[in-house]
Amino acid sequence: MTHNTDPVWFITGCSTGFGRELAKLVIARGWRAVVTARDRAKVADLAQGAEDRVLPLSLDVTGADQIAKSVRAAQDRFGRIDVLVNNAGYGYQSSIEEGEDDKIRAQFDANVFGLFALTRAVLPVMRGQASGHILNITSVAGFVGFPASGYYAASKHAVEGFSDSLAAEAGPLGIRVTCIEPGPFRTDWAGRSLIQTPNAIPDYATTAGARLTATAEKSGTQAGDPVRAGEAMIQVTEMEDPPRHLVLGAWGYDAVTTRLKQRLAEIEAWRETSLGADYPVA
Repeated sequence: MTHNTDPVWFITGCSTGFGRELAKLVIARGWRAVVTARDRAKVADLAQGAEDRVLPLSLDVTGADQIAKSVRAAQDRFGRIDVLVNNAGYGYQSSIEEGEDDKIRAQFDANVFGLFALTRAVLPVMRGQASGHILNITSVAGFVGFPASGYYAASKHAVEGFSDSLAAEAGPLGIRVTCIEPGPFRTDWAGRSLIQTPNAIPDYATTAGARLTATAEKSGTQAGDPVRAGEAMIQVTEMEDPPRHLVLGAWGYDAVTTRLKQRLAEIEAWRETSLGADYPVA
């Protein structure tokens, strides 16, 4: 954003959770915002009293036509997009073996392919400005695959890899990329928004089955505060040198740092085998 004092934010998934709380914070600062949800009626209230600078739109990120119309509407109204927040998405839980193909594909359409498509649509705007910041809401599951979250973790790992390449390509053009990686937060992720395939195979009862139950039971009592998460996201966009990764919440921080240390130790332990796979040096 490079210290733009009147930035234009484009935020997906604003009906609940992170998207809604972030939108409210952005609007409260007097900034301009495009706030979207699949049903415009669920975000229309965000513009009350600020109709001149808040544009609520219907946007299902799995629809190419809706993406094109939304980006065009943002340009027509505000002339630019400074911060894109790819927040729309949801969780699907099942054991790997019991995963249902239609549910797996639907999750990837929203969490991965929809995010890719909207990013592609916004990049020409940011290139023209020679500035911008893309925040991709991934997850601790972008680093760690937990039982029952194999397909969700796969979707978030995909966005993390995409974001690495995006940062390498767009960084020299003045466009920053940050992945926001929450742990458990008090949003609808584990409640109304969560889709689960129940565990019926006894062999997975203590792994995937146990986590399916635990996730639902903990909904509404998670330690993470979505408002504080929104404040952290805004802070990142105001930095001269923003991080590529921002893990949110103590649980997430511990889970990610522990896993990365374990991974590095394992790779280093197998160093000789790794190096031995090359042709011998003449």
